[in-house]
Amino acid sequence: MFPNFFWGGLWFGWFFWIVIIVLIVWVLVRGSNRNHLNNTEQQVKETPMEIIKRRYALGEITKEEFDRMKKDLES
Repeated sequence: MFPNFFWGGLWFGWFFWIVIIVLIVWVLVRGSNRNHLNNTEQQVKETPMEIIKRRYALGEITKEEFDRMKKDLES
């Protein structure tokens, strides 16, 4: 007789779908943040020696700067 009253009226039907959509978006955003955090953790695991080697290989520091930094790290 009143099919919309089964779900508490039309407003509840809309509310239900809005909650479902918000949950889906939340799960997707949370998943993408985890991937970003994993990439950040991999960068943090790089040792100081690896960092100066990478910087030297990219040409960011000179041979003299590399040797000085390497000596500082080894002492």
